[in-house]
Amino acid sequence: MAPRRHTPLAISLAYYRPGRAIERVCGGADGAGMVSAARALLAAVTRVLLLADMVVVRQLLLAKDKVARSLDRLESVSNFAEFVRAFTEFGGGMVELARLTAERRADLRDERRRAQVAAARNVLERSTLMLLTSSKTCMRHPGSASARENRDTVFCQMRRAMDLIHYVVRDGLPGHEEQSHEAAQWEAGTALGALRGLTAQVRTARARGGADAVRRRALASTLRALVERTHDFTDSAYTSHDHRQRILALAERIAYELERLVAVAVSVEEQGASGSGAALESACAGATSAAGELERALVAAARDQARDLPPLAEDARRLATDLAYIGNPPRTLASSCGERESERLHNIASRLHEQLDHIIEVCKLLRHIAMSETLQVSAKFAEINLRIYGPQVVTAARTLAAHPGSAAARENLDVFVDMWAWLLTDAARLAKELLDLTDERPDKQQYSSLPRPGKHGTTSKPLKAVRLDSDEQAKIAKSGLEMKMMSSEMDAETEKWQGADENNDIVKRAKNMSSMAFAMYQFTKGEGRLNTTQDLFTQAEYFAEEANRLYKIVRQFSYQVPAGTMKKELLEHLDKVPTYVQQLQFTVKEPTVGRAATFSKVDNVIQETKHLMNVISKVVTTCFDCANKYKLDFTGLSAGGAGAGGRSSRDEDTAGGGGGDAKPGGSTSDTAM
Repeated sequence: MAPRRHTPLAISLAYYRPGRAIERVCGGADGAGMVSAARALLAAVTRVLLLADMVVVRQLLLAKDKVARSLDRLESVSNFAEFVRAFTEFGGGMVELARLTAERRADLRDERRRAQVAAARNVLERSTLMLLTSSKTCMRHPGSASARENRDTVFCQMRRAMDLIHYVVRDGLPGHEEQSHEAAQWEAGTALGALRGLTAQVRTARARGGADAVRRRALASTLRALVERTHDFTDSAYTSHDHRQRILALAERIAYELERLVAVAVSVEEQGASGSGAALESACAGATSAAGELERALVAAARDQARDLPPLAEDARRLATDLAYIGNPPRTLASSCGERESERLHNIASRLHEQLDHIIEVCKLLRHIAMSETLQVSAKFAEINLRIYGPQVVTAARTLAAHPGSAAARENLDVFVDMWAWLLTDAARLAKELLDLTDERPDKQQYSSLPRPGKHGTTSKPLKAVRLDSDEQAKIAKSGLEMKMMSSEMDAETEKWQGADENNDIVKRAKNMSSMAFAMYQFTKGEGRLNTTQDLFTQAEYFAEEANRLYKIVRQFSYQVPAGTMKKELLEHLDKVPTYVQQLQFTVKEPTVGRAATFSKVDNVIQETKHLMNVISKVVTTCFDCANKYKLDFTGLSAGGAGAGGRSSRDEDTAGGGGGDAKPGGSTSDTAM
């Protein structure tokens, strides 16, 4: 790390002295002196850059250590008041760590390291809420082994994520070149990588006319690694018999061709045998051909299982949803109901573990055929997170079954079920990406629900189905997180109107807007059903239209509210809606050209949506307070009449409300990023 003696003065002198030397030689004709001074200046610049990098690394590691200490304190608290104080401190440390890791990730040039930092940050962010609920449940039920297991698992996984950040940050620093234990923990080769490495070695042998002892040992080592990694395919219970037999046969064929190659190489080295060129060429061609066929066989086997992943994930998601009913048996025959609940929990857990094992196997095979390091890291961490957090859904359900009246246990189960759904979505998306990348068919039109060029007033250029890249996601992460928090607040407000959903258009519209805001938050993470910037802009247009409808409904509702302070507060909030609706609509319609301008528009759209969501949340809260105070009726309210944004609204609900897919009907002139 950066020594304390490096002050700003020392850094300035590092630049000043070589610079003055160049200035002196520029007045004369000393060419050699100019070269020497320029080299000195370059060396000084390099030293300063290295020093600055070491300072940044030190800051990041200090922030990581601070979060680690906060975790230790959280784990040892004994009462809820102390826990709240410790969690507040932990939250502040996490915000700082998130900022520093985002900046460091943007500076990294190695694709694998960037992907690893992103994966670690994702684990920390998603685990924070589980840390809160599992700790609350553990304090509420200190004697529950299942509650403690939930909490300890979350702590362990968060520490692993911070260890990964530590490993990536220190990688390549002076004095840290040898990290074999950490490398073995975080790095893992793939079958595709071993195959391509083997092919490269064979081509080198062909070009050199043979292979010396060192290269022969390297060939043998690569072959062993390849055979070991193909075991993940052949040992899988879900690999078909035909795929298994073909992979085994091709692995044997590669071993045979390499034996031929080594024999020819030894003959050339020892005897200088003439006429061995044809034999060497034949052995190299045979090995290269077998490697290509094995690669296709591995890809085919993985694709065969990847196609099963979406229905598998959906079944697993339904099973987890079934767990939500655990702990709510009928009040009669309590003892027999308890036995039936226990048996039901056992059956669901068994089926869930079966689905989990299959999904983990699929992720493992997908990692082996991933063609980029980013996808390899994504597949590896999907597998790790499923393996660790998957069983914890059942553990949380056992806690609730043992304490059916516990609100903390209920909340904890809901959070773990949400995490389970996220992990399944990650796995399904990964499978889809790899299926698309390994598909040998011509490019096909994707996202057919999007408007086609020349129709609906859209741009004449075709839309590209490309998400924001990782740097752009990092830049708008804060705005996206704020959007998520507002969506959660809106959900909390609408939950207060229990039993009023069917006849309460205010609740319906608010829930629609909350769902759309959450989808836009997912877009900032590269997740969810909004895939391109065009999808985001279309969703924002629908969001404005839904706010327009809600404005008209609340305006009618305000006529029922008696004059007074509460009505004045309601109208103050409500009168801000038209302005924010129009600002969002203008932002969505603003034309842009180029990726940078389009990203700026994405940021502006997120900001305007956030502002509108904030005022809508206040409107809904005030409506609820008025309804409770004055016992007002919501039946008969509708969204007819003039709107807040001066636009006519359709009678039907907007697409995208309640989690449905958005069907673009508006127009934007932007080219998707």
